[in-house]
This record gives sequence, C-alpha cells and structure tokens, in this order.
Amino acid sequence: MSDIPADLYYTEEHEYLKSTGEDGVYAVGITDYAQGELGDVVFVELPDGGAQFGQMDVFGTIEAVKAVSDLYCPLEGEIVAVNDELDDDPSIVNSDPYGAGWMIKLKLADPSEVSSLLSADSYAEHIG
Repeated sequence: MSDIPADLYYTEEHEYLKSTGEDGVYAVGITDYAQGELGDVVFVELPDGGAQFGQMDVFGTIEAVKAVSDLYCPLEGEIVAVNDELDDDPSIVNSDPYGAGWMIKLKLADPSEVSSLLSADSYAEHIG
C-alpha cells in the first residue's frame, strides 16, 4: 500500500505539492506510488532556479532502471529552489519521496489554485 499523506496535494500524473511554510511556496516531488512503480531511480534532471513553468509543463525527467518519465509542473509558478542532493544520490526519491526526495520548490503564480488538485482521498481513488 502506497503512503499518501493527507496534508499534501496531488496530480493525476503522480506529482505532489507540499507546503514549505513559506507563503505560496511548495515543494514538488513524485509520490510514493510513482517511485514504487518506477523502481530504482538512477538519475533526475531538474531545471535551474528562476525558471518559469505553466501548469502541466514538463519541468524535468526522472530515470529509473525500468523507464524514463517526464515530470510535470502541478501549477504555474517559478522555481525558487532545486534539490541538488539528487545529483549525487537520486535514490533519495525512493527512500524518502515526501521528505529529502523533494525535487523543486515552486512559488505559485496563484496559490488559490492548489484547491484544483487532488486531495489524498481523491489520489488514493485515482491509483486504485
């Protein structure tokens, strides 16, 4: 059974948004379900800080033993931080997807849009 924290927001493409405590800034990563489906993560390609993305734009890729997958920006915003730890140890995405395995921090163009994303219950239904 995948871990689906109740206090996060989710996309149908298996990204999550987690509040950083800073106004309008959210950590983005892939869900426990997604990392489990991918298998051992061997490489993560992420954008530079300051890059702007629209909702559902591809912001990077994640490579695992089984496949390479695109990473989708859950909402429109600007990258304010990138998790450089993943350059040296991409397997953190497998071991701690909701903690140290975050990928980017995104300052949302419109923070009210988080309510358009899936709740934990809705995401659980989505993945079956």
